[in-house]
Amino acid sequence: MKKQLHIFFTALMFYTRIPCPKNIDHDPEYLNKASRYFPLIGWIVSGISFTVYYLSAILFPNEIAVILAIIGGILTTGAFHEDGFADVCDGFGGGWTKEKILLIMKDSAIGAYGAIGLVLLFLLKFEAISNAISKSEIVNLQSSIFNLLLFVSAHSVSRLSAISIVFTHQYSREDASSKSKPIAQNFTWKEVAGALFFGLLPLVVLSFFQWQILLVLLPVFIARFFLARYFQKWIDGYTGDCLGATQQVCEVIFYLSIIGIWKFI
Repeated sequence: MKKQLHIFFTALMFYTRIPCPKNIDHDPEYLNKASRYFPLIGWIVSGISFTVYYLSAILFPNEIAVILAIIGGILTTGAFHEDGFADVCDGFGGGWTKEKILLIMKDSAIGAYGAIGLVLLFLLKFEAISNAISKSEIVNLQSSIFNLLLFVSAHSVSRLSAISIVFTHQYSREDASSKSKPIAQNFTWKEVAGALFFGLLPLVVLSFFQWQILLVLLPVFIARFFLARYFQKWIDGYTGDCLGATQQVCEVIFYLSIIGIWKFI
């Protein structure tokens, strides 16, 4: 149990800005095992984001509450995944060889592709979340629980989509320059089972309200499949930035899929 707590806090420290015990560091052994808790970190980030949304919705219009919720999530992770998305936009937008793409993604400066990509991402995420939760206003306990599970499921499923690439593809960089490389070394059935459990449980619970919600898995993992194939084609695998981009894209697709499902049920 003590070891599992250490692994969990390692994941929490790596993926968020939440303070952790002083004895926790970026030990490669624990980082490698931390992938099992990546979707669970999504529970925490989304819980904070939803709390911001819930409290803000009491005082402000829904649109403002959604914006503040997005800001709350970004502050919690330190824009960890958004930064990866921007780097992928810059790298794949400006590079035409594996070496060039990896070089651009490693550059800390943001370029035109990254800036444009982030603007479009946030606009789409704002509209998607606003419409996804508009069907269930915060007027009673049941709708509040539904909205909470919606937030948590979007974050956990998207993180499962991202971390699953680690289980099926090779890390692209040959050197140890990336802080994400320890996650990519080795994994066991425990990492796979943990990621699946924490990634899918919130969605399964959410499906008790409407079983059709389970259909969101299809477009989310189709997006994951094509993103992974795209990364494989150009850089022979993935990097930490690719995982961050996958998480962001799949989160938005989750909300869009919810909207699409509600349109036909």
